[in-house]
Amino acid sequence: MPGGRLTQQERQQIALGLADGLAYAEIARRLDRPTSTITREVMRNGGPTAYRADLAHRATERRTHRRKPAAPRTAEALPQAHGRDADAVREFEETFTTVLMASGMPTMMSRVMACLTLTDAGSLTAAELVQRLQVSPASISKAVAFLETQGFVRRERDERRRERYVVDDDIWYQSMISSARSTAQIVTTARQGVGVLGRDTPAAHRLENVARFLDFVSESIQRAAEQARDILHPKTGVPAGAGAPDGDDE
Repeated sequence: MPGGRLTQQERQQIALGLADGLAYAEIARRLDRPTSTITREVMRNGGPTAYRADLAHRATERRTHRRKPAAPRTAEALPQAHGRDADAVREFEETFTTVLMASGMPTMMSRVMACLTLTDAGSLTAAELVQRLQVSPASISKAVAFLETQGFVRRERDERRRERYVVDDDIWYQSMISSARSTAQIVTTARQGVGVLGRDTPAAHRLENVARFLDFVSESIQRAAEQARDILHPKTGVPAGAGAPDGDDE
């Protein structure tokens, strides 16, 4: 499998593949590259609908030129536990970040979320995030505030009274419930609009259809999230799957 940076010809093949509606995995197979390389390349350069090979190539050259005089980043020097390959971990963190960005999460919030998720402790202080991501404390503060509003991160104090930002098994459940509640608020507002616009008008019918659809989706998300948490992360003291083989949970 070839290594190194993508060539301009490879970027042109990526653009052609996207235009033909090919999946990232298929484009990667044709170029004999890892799927993560193609995913990262596309998401860095406008996404699947706006990717242009010539612009992507020039942008990469500019990034490379800016990096040359810079000293190695502190985050790259951090030791890896459990015998992990540091380069592989960095590459996966970047891939995970781009996937979060593709889901609609802003860039810095995606970087913080990925960084927290991939730590064994599942928590870091603001200072640790600043060191790992090489950004300002203000950027970390803003990102964490956003992630909190979405239910992705919670705060707690450690034994040294430092504030830590935490992700755990329950965070994704809380985020899904928060999302469902936001959707439910849209439902309520849409149905208020039905009365304002006149129940028998086309606009009111449209709003009612929106409300019915989102109401069904919201209830389904909450029900599925609760069922998943009960099955996958049962409360302490409640036996999970008596008689079943032990899983990977510690």
